[in-house]
Amino acid sequence: MALTPDHRFLVVGDTVANELVFLDPATGEVARRATVSDPYQFGYSPDGKWLVVNGLLRNQVDIFDAATMRLSSRVHVSGMPSHENFSPDSSTVYVSLQSSNSIIAIDVRSGKPVWQSIVGPTPAGVLWHRGKLLVGVMGADYVAVIDPATGRVERRIKTAKGAHVMFVSHDGKLIYVSNRVDGSIVVLDADTLAEIRRFRITGGPDDMDFAPDGKIWVTRRWAQSVAVVDPVTGSDEVLPVGRSPHGIWLNTHDALPARADVESERSVLPKPGS
Repeated sequence: MALTPDHRFLVVGDTVANELVFLDPATGEVARRATVSDPYQFGYSPDGKWLVVNGLLRNQVDIFDAATMRLSSRVHVSGMPSHENFSPDSSTVYVSLQSSNSIIAIDVRSGKPVWQSIVGPTPAGVLWHRGKLLVGVMGADYVAVIDPATGRVERRIKTAKGAHVMFVSHDGKLIYVSNRVDGSIVVLDADTLAEIRRFRITGGPDDMDFAPDGKIWVTRRWAQSVAVVDPVTGSDEVLPVGRSPHGIWLNTHDALPARADVESERSVLPKPGS
């Protein structure tokens, strides 16, 4: 799921129906639907002009004009396009290709691939962070630090087995990494990427969102529930929600204080998840 750039709608992908569902974020009422092909993952560019949809089972990346929903480009890729993230200037989208163990960089305006690079087994979440790409390598136990200009892996930050998705705290000081197989969340210092602490969250922790009270809401993909984690004590409350919970979004974002130095990174966080 993702919030539209004007914050009017929360968009949810329905891969079975091949459509995006636009909800009123205050009430949950369906405002409209748009037909798209296999919207497994999708996201809006930081400038709000583009919507990029990854069709995981169709091995394609569709680039739409966000305002008109006109298809601008369809990029055929090999290897199950999964997560995505944008450069802050919205010129490039970076997509993880899970079955080819690689990341592909695509020029958003032209739809032309710029590079494709092997980063590790089953790459998942992608985050632009201070001039680098961070990629969770789910088939291993680390986050790869990548040069976004070339795709070269510069460092590997070991977290735990099944390193999946990364989320930046609202103050920009911390990065939370979900490790789906290990059943943990590792907290990294945003400056050094050194581990600060870890939380035990069983059940396949996946996507996260941050509440104004400081709690972290985490979907437990294999446990039909959401864990609400207190980052001070590490304790959590479990809320049953139904089968295979995936993306999560809290209707509190407009009430949160914004900081200009982290706003560009926050705007490209991987809201859809997994």
